[in-house]
Amino acid sequence: MSTGSTSRPGALAERFVKVVGKPPLTYLKDWRMTLAADLLTESTSTVTAVAHQVGYADAFGFSTAFKRFHGVNPTECRTDCRT
Repeated sequence: MSTGSTSRPGALAERFVKVVGKPPLTYLKDWRMTLAADLLTESTSTVTAVAHQVGYADAFGFSTAFKRFHGVNPTECRTDCRT
């Protein structure tokens, strides 16, 4: 085994939390939702296209997650966040 490797499950996630301050999946979700808001306000891509660009299989799941994270649905963000 190489130096610095570990066989303990979760060790990498623990190290990630120490360095970044949040668990890997939380960091990924936050990054995806921030990127999605940027794409919605700076492009003319459809909500479905933005959903696919940030890794969601369908617009419904994306819209639900987006509203939970931002407090508004993607269409409202597109209109309200541009001002």
